[in-house]
Amino acid sequence: MDRRRIGTTPVEVTEFGFGGAAIGGLYRPASRDAAMAALDAAWEAGLRCFDTAPFYGFGLSERRMGDFLRGKPRGSFVLSTKVGRLLRPVPEDQVPDHGYADPLPFAVDYDYGHDGVMRSVEFSLARLGLNRVDILLVHDIGAYTHGEEAHRRHFRDLMDGGLRALERLKAEGTIAAYGLGVNEVQVCLEVLARAPLDCILLAGRCTLLDRSAEAELIPFCEARGTSLLIGGALNSGILATGAVPGARFDYRPAPEAVMERVRGLDAAAARHGIPLAAAALRFPLRHRAVASVLLGAADKAELRRSLDLLHVPVPDAAWPDFHRHAIR
Repeated sequence: MDRRRIGTTPVEVTEFGFGGAAIGGLYRPASRDAAMAALDAAWEAGLRCFDTAPFYGFGLSERRMGDFLRGKPRGSFVLSTKVGRLLRPVPEDQVPDHGYADPLPFAVDYDYGHDGVMRSVEFSLARLGLNRVDILLVHDIGAYTHGEEAHRRHFRDLMDGGLRALERLKAEGTIAAYGLGVNEVQVCLEVLARAPLDCILLAGRCTLLDRSAEAELIPFCEARGTSLLIGGALNSGILATGAVPGARFDYRPAPEAVMERVRGLDAAAARHGIPLAAAALRFPLRHRAVASVLLGAADKAELRRSLDLLHVPVPDAAWPDFHRHAIR
């Protein structure tokens, strides 16, 4: 599998990687055996970029990914995890509902300051069983997650101390690159205007359906030498299922306006004789700034379906047909 460089760092990632939310039980339970089988299938297919976070199953994803990757030569893969949330132990009946089935017994506290970042990395390394990670991402900073008032406070903490911690960790060799892991464009622009970032993991905003990153963020990243990692290429599943009843977009039931756009995309894919999901997985890599697209899966069969789609050729003539149905 081809590789692309992260910013100006020595880190190189495969064009497709493995996203770890599903093996943490996002939306439905994921057994340990199923999670390990999915990770093994990803490795066998040549994926060498792995992303996780403390938030995914409240430590469950990190534990499983660390158990898998510790059996591999350390220089043979690239691992990213995230900071911004600290896990606090709570009784089982007080575990908050953030969409994860059977998470570990923790609650989440937000902390984007210097000490919070340093503590988060220390805890993540313990769960992973590793002494370093390759990429560290500031998770869900922004008004999309926190609302405007809380975002202002968290953003100030990041600017005043969190970034200093990231630079310290990079200088010490605990990490090789750092950036953001978010679902919105605006906060990326705000941070990039103030600080150099090696990369941004952007979920759902550089997709066949939602192209809101194209107007400002992608040109800004190209100018600053910042790489993009793309999560949510199927926009919470609607680009895999099509506009069926119950289809999800942006982590919630899709509104009718989005369903109508997806019907148009589906019709365009049918005219060119390809599955819509095949085009969706390939689309982000058409941008020079994009280094990798993450495939999420809770089990081997789910991952195999995505991997099989990567072998479907998408004709050049299809891309203009998709363009007219996209959100911008």
